[in-house]
Amino acid sequence: MRILVQKFGGSSVADLECMKKVRAKVLSALGEGYKVIVVLSARYGQTNKLLEMAYQWSDEPDPAELDVLLTTGEQESVALFAMLLRDAGVNARSVLGHQLPVRTDDTYGCARILSIDDEYLRRGLERYDVLVMAGFQGCTEDKRLTTLGRGGSDTSAVAVAAALGDVECHIYTDVNGVYTTDPRLCPEARKVDRISYDEMLEMASMGAKVLQIRSVEFAKKYKVPVRVRSTFSDDPGTLVTQEDEMMEAVLVSGIAYDRDQVRVTLCGIPDQIGTSAAIFGPLAEGGILVDMIVQKASREGITDMTFTVSRKDLKRALAIVDKVRPAIGCREVEHDLNVAKVSVIGVGMRNHSGVAARAFAALARAGVNILMISTSEIKISCLIEEKLVDLAVNTLHEEFDLQLSHTK
Repeated sequence: MRILVQKFGGSSVADLECMKKVRAKVLSALGEGYKVIVVLSARYGQTNKLLEMAYQWSDEPDPAELDVLLTTGEQESVALFAMLLRDAGVNARSVLGHQLPVRTDDTYGCARILSIDDEYLRRGLERYDVLVMAGFQGCTEDKRLTTLGRGGSDTSAVAVAAALGDVECHIYTDVNGVYTTDPRLCPEARKVDRISYDEMLEMASMGAKVLQIRSVEFAKKYKVPVRVRSTFSDDPGTLVTQEDEMMEAVLVSGIAYDRDQVRVTLCGIPDQIGTSAAIFGPLAEGGILVDMIVQKASREGITDMTFTVSRKDLKRALAIVDKVRPAIGCREVEHDLNVAKVSVIGVGMRNHSGVAARAFAALARAGVNILMISTSEIKISCLIEEKLVDLAVNTLHEEFDLQLSHTK
């Protein structure tokens, strides 16, 4: 039995005409001899409508009940699409997350998948040619409904492919694949034919919305080949897969950016043992993800500590810092919302030196001041003024020869 997993996002199933285009993709796969598992998101805008409704009914919706409500978006999608397939003569049936089941933990709103019953899927495909599965949802051990967080349908699809083994997963969206950078910022951005899991993880963590980061983690862990394609064209898209020698030969694969950044500075703190732990320990316990960290050179035993967090976490981060201020002797706390992060990404950095120097020099020539720097094995990130993001992205894109006139 040849099995293909196809996932379609909210914009792909927004209305009847969009769903007919999705049906054409499914029919094409059936024509190639596949049995198909179609994983669907809620129709475009439905999840937001349900959230608005929840907050009209409740000032602070119970997380477990909120998940029960939000799962109805995907339930609507799969039922409608299964009807569309059956009217076209396709032997299809809808499947909900709790029916498999997609077993998760009980972290409502952002549950993690623990297991998927692949035997249920195999039995279903013996009976039907297409199973239309609700993405984004699962259930706990005691059968409470859960959701996997925004973009969770990507994770559902990759997890299903991983559970079945030796199955490719196609993620359909409204773009033709993964680009060297955001085409909206850089007209010269080009589609990449192949990209490694690690590069895609870095791109996703930087805010590239082509794939949800947890789905890439799943794909890497279980070696699931993932192809990012457009619902609205026949372009083969981008294959996300294990890195090879060809990928390592390419110095830089992409330039990413993230506007969801806030710079927080604790001014005038004693430069002594335990100060960093006293700051970042409570932030970690509060579930605040800290990105860049820089400590200013000490003068007379006094220093400043600067770090970045997501804008959505700023209020909680400031409240936590305010509690620890007396204990660490912090004079003042400042924050700056007018910052963003740009990153140079590529597995080729592992074997080539000088990438950071070229990036810094290019930004300097363009008049972009670097506020903070962080690095990993395949990424160099710079915090800059938010108003300079477009300039920085285009400058770096050109510096590393990623334009349309070049091929990977």
